[in-house]
Amino acid sequence: MKSCGRDHRWAILSNNPPCPFLKSLLTCGTPAIVVLADDNSQTPLLPPPSTSDDPTISTPPQPPSSTESSAQPSDTSETARNRTVDRASSNPNLPPSETTDPVHTAQQQLPRGTQTSRRRRRELSPDDREAQGPQIFGSSGPAGNTTIEPLPKRRRRDPMMRLEGDSSSSTNGGPRPYTNGSAVDTPTSKAVNGLSKAGPAINGSATSNGHTETAAAHSLDYFGHDREEVSRLLIQALSDLGYNASAEKLVQESGFDLESPTVAAFRNAVLRGEWADAEELLFGHPTPSVTGAMSINNGLVLAEGADQDEMRFWLRQQKFLELLEARDTGRALMVLRTELTPVYHNVHKLHFLSSLLMCPSDELMTKAEWDGAQGQSRHILLSELSKCLSPSLMVPEHRLAVLLDQVKQSRIANCLYHNTEVSSSLYSDHRCDRENFPLETAAELHQHSGEVWFVEFSHDGTKLVSCGAEGKALIWDMQSLQVLHTLPDHTQGVCFASWSPDDKMIITCSMDRYARLWDTETGQLVRTVSRFEEPVSSCAWAPDGKSFITSCLSKERNLCQWNLNGEIVYDWGRPHRIEALALSNDGRLLVASDIECHLHVYNVITRELEYEVDLKVKITAVSISKDSKYILVSKVDGEALLFSVEERKSIRTFTGQKAGNFIIRSAFGGADESFVISGSEDGYVFIWHKENGSVVEKLEAHRPGCCNSVSWNPKNPRMFATAGDDQSIRIWCNNPGPGPLLQRKHLA
Repeated sequence: MKSCGRDHRWAILSNNPPCPFLKSLLTCGTPAIVVLADDNSQTPLLPPPSTSDDPTISTPPQPPSSTESSAQPSDTSETARNRTVDRASSNPNLPPSETTDPVHTAQQQLPRGTQTSRRRRRELSPDDREAQGPQIFGSSGPAGNTTIEPLPKRRRRDPMMRLEGDSSSSTNGGPRPYTNGSAVDTPTSKAVNGLSKAGPAINGSATSNGHTETAAAHSLDYFGHDREEVSRLLIQALSDLGYNASAEKLVQESGFDLESPTVAAFRNAVLRGEWADAEELLFGHPTPSVTGAMSINNGLVLAEGADQDEMRFWLRQQKFLELLEARDTGRALMVLRTELTPVYHNVHKLHFLSSLLMCPSDELMTKAEWDGAQGQSRHILLSELSKCLSPSLMVPEHRLAVLLDQVKQSRIANCLYHNTEVSSSLYSDHRCDRENFPLETAAELHQHSGEVWFVEFSHDGTKLVSCGAEGKALIWDMQSLQVLHTLPDHTQGVCFASWSPDDKMIITCSMDRYARLWDTETGQLVRTVSRFEEPVSSCAWAPDGKSFITSCLSKERNLCQWNLNGEIVYDWGRPHRIEALALSNDGRLLVASDIECHLHVYNVITRELEYEVDLKVKITAVSISKDSKYILVSKVDGEALLFSVEERKSIRTFTGQKAGNFIIRSAFGGADESFVISGSEDGYVFIWHKENGSVVEKLEAHRPGCCNSVSWNPKNPRMFATAGDDQSIRIWCNNPGPGPLLQRKHLA
């Protein structure tokens, strides 16, 4: 036994009974509890603390099953100080002034629902130790009680924070959240109210070169990144991958939760359609203040710039639509009047919602672009709401995957010749060679007797349609480079053609004021659409292949939707002379340009004009990206604009080509549509990188005439076609050697 001033430490580590002297020493004076520690003991003799005990004192961990992976450090003065317990836990009879832990008191005064995700360790300061006084076996405190020092090291923690090694999964019996937005959580382990015995650490106590390192002693920095953020991202990613047990283990080892119980409750309320609870958890609830006035608190922390009224509107709109789906029109009308109208001032939107009151359920979903309570609508709502919350409070969905994708996209953006659909590896840096890019003319096709105005590959990439001034269209087989069918019935130039989604039909638009529907397998005419007042300028198929839309340079029937029988389905009836149009792959947006420099964007489902933009310059062609996010606009001033559908503005300009007198068409192309390609009046082909606008290549194609149209093969990123005034079509590849063109796509 060793005594050093005020700091006394006792340990009885023998299985033998104490000697008489020790026994008399321990039993003299006021009786005290004696703990006889056994090397093989798995459970301490002291009873576990109840929920009324000091919550800042954790349960000692079980001894590890292997001493090799859990070697304990020597009992230095520093670690000995960490074992000191507050006198309040061992001597409940002390006066309040002596037993109150200021840190504990401050933590108890935290508002309900507050979470502190970062683990903290608290060592007693010299002032704390001075206030506690010596703790000596056999000495009495102010009330005459004897304090005793437990053997295991104790750790301070926030009362709202998980114990390291604690296997509990939630607070108040709630489910543990792992991934925000995918599903309603189910409990995975015990609750954390009360203390549970910690299991042996895996990485929390490892030995290296004779030194021990605990998880709590790790630096808060992880190679320049916040350790808590990285840990929470890993927990979410493991859950996304289906490794729930590993995610639970990481929660135990790191001490970090993915979400607080309040956030988890909010998520579950949204997914279960408990709208009142969701609003209360999101924005808080009124509580009386000291002065008697009502104040709002306990709401979730919102992201900077979040609009609370808009968030309320989203929640209540979902509630309104679900009531309509259930045919509870009375309650739906009440929600519209008393809940939606006060928080939203877009009269047009409110009128649209009121128009849904008379819709049957199936028409309701179509008109509202909503898939019902049993679909993905609640998950979509939660995803949108989560973007308005502080990211540190509710980690954005699939965040690690998004970050990895950003790394890949950054690599692609910096790779000038990236033209492969194979995902790049995360193991190594990325680089594509110029030799894999389609820079050489592999074939020239000379079956046209006049200027070739337009070319376009079929969706499966096996065929090509071309048309021009001589009034006919040709369908080419890309395997043999032979003409499959000639479509001859037009009496004037054919300026545009469009493949059906299944490539079985094609529409041609002509200067003779007719649009014609053809069977691509037989080359036979299927239907002639009734004569227009002016030339038919463009067309596009609906995604289901059951209808198509045409544009015309007249002020009547200038933008019409037709069925396969040649009957009008809908006429937008606007007095614009339409030069070009495009329809998004999702069937939602219709983009049309008129001869007066305006770009019109319509909602195909509601038939309403969403917005229009005056570009000040005449537009010659428009196209929409496959992901329906971008519009590519060709202009007579020689510029091509990349227009963001969501932001409703131009985000990039592509320059260098010449234009002004003729219709020049640009297009997206390459793997993942990474490039923009366009012809030029000087006969060149320009290729730009879509992400940075830099010129990748300038190729001589149809000089000295005009290069009118370009099309990139949608199935072979190493092939594109051009058409020009020299009456020719050129096929470009990266490997212009012998053999069928379609077999060269795998050659590097």
